[in-house]
Amino acid sequence: MKLLTTTTTARLLAATLLATATLPSLAAGMQGMNHAPHQHDADDAAIGRPGKPGSPARIVKVDMTDGMRFSPASVQVKQGETIRFVVTNSGKLRHELVLGSADDLKAHYAAMLKNPDMEHADANQITLDGGKRGELLWQFDRAGTVQFGCLQPGHYDAGMKGSVTVGAARSR
Repeated sequence: MKLLTTTTTARLLAATLLATATLPSLAAGMQGMNHAPHQHDADDAAIGRPGKPGSPARIVKVDMTDGMRFSPASVQVKQGETIRFVVTNSGKLRHELVLGSADDLKAHYAAMLKNPDMEHADANQITLDGGKRGELLWQFDRAGTVQFGCLQPGHYDAGMKGSVTVGAARSR
């Protein structure tokens, strides 16, 4: 058995101290790397809010394909209406449907390109592996247009996007 010299022991101690000192900053820098759920309170207000489970909702079926398309790519809703999106991934690749403003989707897509293994757990999105089906419940509170897209790397650029047109409520 070989004994460690004082110099080797000092180097090991210094390396251990350096690694221990940098762990908190490394961990802080890695927060969000797995894209833990995040809040979009201000943004959600602009595009609506999560629907209440059990509340009446119109069902809109959306299919996601490996041809990088949503079907339908445009949906018409009324202001205040709650929609239960029944989303099917008929492809083999992982796809997702994310509701947001055009700017939010572009920013989120840029982050996805840098961190392709991000996980999503926000109420305004659903990620599905090939052949899977799921639901997204959303209430559209404001008139205007809400965008949606697949933010998996390469998919948004390939044209996998669409829109929800929210018609203004009629005054009585």
